Amino acid sequence: MHRRVVILPLLAASALVARENLWAQSWRTVTMSRQVDEERAVDVEVSYGAGRFELMPADPGVLYRMELRYDEEQFEPVSEYGEGQLRLGVEGTGRRIHFSKGEKLGEMTLELARDLPMDLRLECGAVRAEMDLGGLSLSNLEFKTGASESRLDVSEPNPIRMNEASFQVGAAAFTARHLGNLNADRIQVDAGVGDLKLEFTGDWQGNAEVEVEMGLGTLTLRFPKGLGVRLVRDTFLTSLDSQGLIKRGDSYYSPDWEEADHRLTVRVEAAFGSIDVEWVR
Repeated sequence: MHRRVVILPLLAASALVARENLWAQSWRTVTMSRQVDEERAVDVEVSYGAGRFELMPADPGVLYRMELRYDEEQFEPVSEYGEGQLRLGVEGTGRRIHFSKGEKLGEMTLELARDLPMDLRLECGAVRAEMDLGGLSLSNLEFKTGASESRLDVSEPNPIRMNEASFQVGAAAFTARHLGNLNADRIQVDAGVGDLKLEFTGDWQGNAEVEVEMGLGTLTLRFPKGLGVRLVRDTFLTSLDSQGLIKRGDSYYSPDWEEADHRLTVRVEAAFGSIDVEWVR
């Protein structure tokens, strides 16, 4: 009886290890793509839970190209298209998600059409994201992420006017560059805990408004010289380094606010942390 008591847990443990090793060996890589047909616009929804995520513009004529490395025991690829609706990414199989110590996480590389107007929604979990939206024709943009390290660049101007860009980040480090290239009327950033760096360089085509809500963390605002800037803050225990801005009433203005060709109004609501203003060329 004593031998059974000892052997059975060992067998169970061995079975568990074998199963976990099997999971660790179930990685698969797939590539999916589609050419542009007669589409005039498209709604794109991308969902990716954990791992490395990379986004960039595609070659001419390509609607999308997606390469995935995923654990097929736990996830399955998603590629659905119809009536101008495109859904991409991965979804769970319903089994318990398992990560072995030292195990490499999944990877997703996505390329999207350059010249096709689109509403783009990105929802990511615990990811390390590198995204370049330069050259995409975006009418609306929504990005949501949890505990992540995400970097976004708009390396080329958006050729169409965007209604709104929305960024919702949880416990995250988030950097966005060349936000002036978004060509957006409105930019909204909602952050929980983290380090935010927002750079508003780019080819400005009009005026814009930005709203930032932040719980706890550091916010760095980088403005190009020559852009008219107005900063309004509603903060609790948050310090402000208003370099290059002049306080008038409840707002801070750049010296050339009245004469600037393009104006940006930034409203910040923050609880704890710091706000730093920097000027770049």
